[in-house]
Amino acid sequence: MSVILTLNAGSSSIKFGVHETGDEPPLLTSGQVENLGPLARLSLAGAPVQEIGPADHGVALQAILRAVTPVLEGREVRSVGHRIVHGGKSFGDPVELTSGVIDQLRALEPLAPLHQPHNLAAVDAARTAFPEALQVGCFDTAFHRGHPFVNDAFALPRRFYDQGVRRYGFHGLSYDYITSCLKRDWPGLAKGRVVVAHLGNGASMCAIRDGHSVGSTMGFSALDGLPMGTRCGQLDPGVLLYLMAQGMGAAEIERILYHDSGLKGLSEISHDMRTLLASDDPRAAEAVEYYVFRIRRELGAMAAVLGGLDGVVFTGGIGEHAAPIRARVIEGMGFLGLDLDTGANASDATRIGTGPVEVLVIPTDEEQVIARAVSRALAG
Repeated sequence: MSVILTLNAGSSSIKFGVHETGDEPPLLTSGQVENLGPLARLSLAGAPVQEIGPADHGVALQAILRAVTPVLEGREVRSVGHRIVHGGKSFGDPVELTSGVIDQLRALEPLAPLHQPHNLAAVDAARTAFPEALQVGCFDTAFHRGHPFVNDAFALPRRFYDQGVRRYGFHGLSYDYITSCLKRDWPGLAKGRVVVAHLGNGASMCAIRDGHSVGSTMGFSALDGLPMGTRCGQLDPGVLLYLMAQGMGAAEIERILYHDSGLKGLSEISHDMRTLLASDDPRAAEAVEYYVFRIRRELGAMAAVLGGLDGVVFTGGIGEHAAPIRARVIEGMGFLGLDLDTGANASDATRIGTGPVEVLVIPTDEEQVIARAVSRALAG
């Protein structure tokens, strides 16, 4: 029997899954390494949490391969599916990760420095561990390809757009999965106007009409739009010119924008929403308030892009688990047709709205989207 291994390497964690093949590949086991850094830990379904200790993405990948070895006994890993954050202009559909393709993807690392190098490190490790397996890359930018020009371009000289300086959007695998859930369980809503809020350490929102992305809060890189755990979100480019004029170089500015900003920078306490919600420090409250304000602002913008609103879906680590954030986002949004069932919200129900616009909480599963794509590649 052959299996599919999926690897989803993010900025602070690596999620993984082992799937059988098929149109809807059954999951055999899954887990993740989280809190990468000095206190990383690995969780595998049905097993005690394993403290790894100091771990970067490379160390974590080796721990994952050891953890899934018992599941693989008697089974051959014929294919490995990878989340690749940035596909640039050239890559939309899932693609076999040959050496030439990998070289092209490495050139995009400056556009997603928190993710692309780690995505490709996972590819390198998997090619070494399973040299005969088919390696397939699935792109977070793919879901947003085909945006209308006005949602795709910046108001820069046209030659930059032709060179690839455009709004790519991200979290596409998550939006793909949520869209598939809506088609299965909420078919009427799936044909309508939906805003999906993927809220986690990375965060974005997507305007979806009839299952297709027509607008995203993220743009050329994974910095734009909402504030995130350590990333700034939307920023006046004049701020960057000012920092450069103060003598800061590209590396220092990149560190500030990607690693020292967002919830961490505003609070000076933590990037973790759980920590901030539990804190009585006024800086934590201000960071959360800003986070909610930006979500509400972008929700209004996405509703305008869609010309109305039929549903809002929360997903991602914060979107799925932080009921206080969901409540604060929806509060006072009756003018958009949004009202909250506070009891349902507190109990983490799927349907948490009472107004004419549906409000749902749907756990995302990017690994399932990857496994589907790999299974199709094997069949085709």
